[in-house]
Amino acid sequence: MSWLGRESEADQAAVQRALQQTQLEDFAQRSIAQLSGGEHQRVLLARALAQSTPVLLLDEPTNHLDMQHQTSLLMLVRQLTAEKQLAVMMAMHDLNLVSFFADKVALLVAGRLVAVGTPEEVIRKDLIQQAYQTPVDVIPHPLTGAPLIFPGDALNQR
Repeated sequence: MSWLGRESEADQAAVQRALQQTQLEDFAQRSIAQLSGGEHQRVLLARALAQSTPVLLLDEPTNHLDMQHQTSLLMLVRQLTAEKQLAVMMAMHDLNLVSFFADKVALLVAGRLVAVGTPEEVIRKDLIQQAYQTPVDVIPHPLTGAPLIFPGDALNQR
């Protein structure tokens, strides 16, 4: 947008592209107050994409999204990261999604960096139990080897 506050054709094209990428074309004319939590999350991503920045900072981008939209959003972020050479940093608490979609993981405990590495290096039983102060089981996914996290003793309860 120009310093006069007018949208250029390039601005409008960027917004349209971001709406398409996030599957929000049908919501373009609705007020943000009329959107669900998941739709609002997708609007936040679309807004960031429309700005065409080289770095995306995302805070819980999958919060309030159903499984389909969680997966499509993270796949889109991964695709755009490769295509546009974006750097993406996101805060997430769903470690199973982190395990499948993150290239690098930084684990923080009380604001202190505890571990940095691949999901396999960081999403380990000892580190996750330390971070979340709760028992967990971590097993490799049978097809990909990615770590899967379960509440402690959940595997023994069934």
